[in-house]
Amino acid sequence: MPSSANVFADTLVQITLKDGEQRWIYIHIEVQGRRDTNFARHMFTYNYRLFDRYARPIASLAVLADEDEGWHHPDHYGFEVLGCRHTLEFPVVKLVDYADRAESLAANSNPFALVTAAHLRTRQTKHDPQARYRAKLDLVRSLYRQGWDRQRILGLFGVIDWMMRLPDALEQQLWQDIGAIEGETEMPYVTSVERLAIQRGMQQGLEQGRLEGKIEGKTEKAVTTLERLLVKRFGPLDEVTCKHLDIATLEQLDHWIDRILDASTVDACSRSIN
Repeated sequence: MPSSANVFADTLVQITLKDGEQRWIYIHIEVQGRRDTNFARHMFTYNYRLFDRYARPIASLAVLADEDEGWHHPDHYGFEVLGCRHTLEFPVVKLVDYADRAESLAANSNPFALVTAAHLRTRQTKHDPQARYRAKLDLVRSLYRQGWDRQRILGLFGVIDWMMRLPDALEQQLWQDIGAIEGETEMPYVTSVERLAIQRGMQQGLEQGRLEGKIEGKTEKAVTTLERLLVKRFGPLDEVTCKHLDIATLEQLDHWIDRILDASTVDACSRSIN
């Protein structure tokens, strides 16, 4: 879920509980790829925004994909004032904690386990193309051993292929090896006409991700700069001001920074993004 003015929930699912009851469960999964000191507050904000929209309990889950092994995001956020307490506690999973379980994850029948294994193998083989080639081939073999249907295999292969990029020579060798695997399993899925579509789709997704990442990075930098300037000039920020910062676009933040020297109060400054 992006930290901009346009906030969307990705998926809404209906589940059946163990006791047979069917109900709507709203699940918010936040994947965080780098250290962020404001992450817990963002989780809190996304949760109450979703609750405000749907008027139902929201389950917020955090998946930490950063590489800082010695640091864990907090698993709660809240405040207490004048006897009023508002707190969100949420489960946190840090992927690097599973680094020694990549092999068992790859063999697991849960699709998320396979994607987690791909993430860990990508990280472990960052500077070793041959090791990445072997790891990627092992994951493809695991993918076919599961006996999943064609669409699931194509979808998961697309994710693995996008994450574990290889030099052209090794990429060609991998496709030959996949062809052999498909011949053995009689499941000619990936090496058919889908290969071109997968390559095009992954390239478009990569380019879009790069663009969104640049915009998000600039926005976060602007927020950090503006917070520092506001605190230095006006003192600690209240919740309303923090909320304005969370939902502001990059253009609005730049406009706010331009006005900060002329504004006599935080409110006068913040009206520029209302």
